[in-house]
Amino acid sequence: MNSGKFTVPGKYIYMVGIKGTGMCALAELLTSSGVKVTGSDRAEKFYTDEILTSLGIPYFESFDPAHIPGGTDLVIYSAAYDPSANPELAAAAKRGIPMLKYTDALGAYSADYDSSGIAGVHGKTTTTAITGLLLKSLEIPARVLAGSSVGGFGSRSTLFMGDKYFVAETCEYRKHFLSFHPRRIILTSVESDHQDFFPDYESIRDAFLEYLRLLPDGGVLIFCADDPGAAECADTISRERTDIQLVPYGFSAAGDFRVVSLETIRERTELVLQGFPGSFRIKVPGKHIALDAAAALALADSLLKTETGSATPWTEARLSAVRDALEAFSGSRRRSEIIGEAGGILFMDDYGHHPTAIKTTLEGLKAFYPDRRLVVSFMSHTYTRTAALLDDFAESLGAADVAVLHKIYGSAREQYDGGITGRTLFEKTSALRDSVFYADEPGEALPLMRDILKPGDLFITMGAGDNWILGKAAYEYFSRKA
Repeated sequence: MNSGKFTVPGKYIYMVGIKGTGMCALAELLTSSGVKVTGSDRAEKFYTDEILTSLGIPYFESFDPAHIPGGTDLVIYSAAYDPSANPELAAAAKRGIPMLKYTDALGAYSADYDSSGIAGVHGKTTTTAITGLLLKSLEIPARVLAGSSVGGFGSRSTLFMGDKYFVAETCEYRKHFLSFHPRRIILTSVESDHQDFFPDYESIRDAFLEYLRLLPDGGVLIFCADDPGAAECADTISRERTDIQLVPYGFSAAGDFRVVSLETIRERTELVLQGFPGSFRIKVPGKHIALDAAAALALADSLLKTETGSATPWTEARLSAVRDALEAFSGSRRRSEIIGEAGGILFMDDYGHHPTAIKTTLEGLKAFYPDRRLVVSFMSHTYTRTAALLDDFAESLGAADVAVLHKIYGSAREQYDGGITGRTLFEKTSALRDSVFYADEPGEALPLMRDILKPGDLFITMGAGDNWILGKAAYEYFSRKA
């Protein structure tokens, strides 16, 4: 425990799909532990290219069995690649080299530390990012891994302050988080999602319950009391496991992390919690961000008490440090990320791809920027999710003044059956409201955006697809025009 060494034997690791956000972050963690890392991926450029280069991690931009060095002790691969179809993975198996999927490798890594997992259908990345900045301000000797790059992490997905604790975003898809070894879990939300793997709410709820049952004797569950699914899971676990400490947060929570008040004042959210004097200020908009901050504060509180051995560790200096860290938080990549302002138009990008996330984000932006017209480009992700939540998607765009919709961004993990399309969602949304437009390809919508966007607008691209290119192109156009 706390050795800082990867639990899987071997010092030479090859990573297939090394440019992926999680894979790149794990490569950085392993390198810092003294492991020699090389890898491969596709030739297309990604923001992690710069990170890998700065770390001195060599990688190939193609897949060839000859790339795998002799003496490789372990191959770690992204879940995006099929071991039977990828030539490097097939060759590694033939050579008898042990192989681990990314999530299993992350789980093995977590076993070396006092680890905390951050889980939920929504808010994982933001909560992890805020937690990392709070722990840094408190000088907690931890390592943190988020699911996206974070400005406060030096535009990387990892943060290093020491070797004692490990905090990581953990994913529910295909129950990947069951490989993790948590001593504490934050549970932000539980509702129907990933319909290609979890056909109904009960199946995804039961997966989260499996994860919570991994908590050891004396483990801590921090959960959002305002979220029905998270509250249901906490209630179930509380009846099964009296040895687990439950820490609720939110407006309906009891205890120190109950939200007493939440106000928007001068483009800042003022958050007041029951157990803390004064308020916390946040410059990233939305009630959901404030709840993520409350969750992060609860985890920071648990780790600070563990580290200091004190039940009352909050000195005025520590409170001041976390207040400054929270107000300095500027979001993470593709999470209400501000691209820039041009021609009096504020351009943003957000990864929200579930109706609940879309609705809360847009409502938060509307409250934060009440004088701006809200224009949204939305690209739905996966046919199964769009079909299962079609009505919810159409209603989720209600806070937008203007909506521009696109084709569905498909996934390699599903087969299109010829049913639902982007136009299906467009027609459903158009039946509910005015000012809805459609452009199959995001790039085709640029002439439309030139006509629609006016000074004073807020234009946000939303979704897990590639419509961010529309926001970038529009921003560049209005920058040149200015």
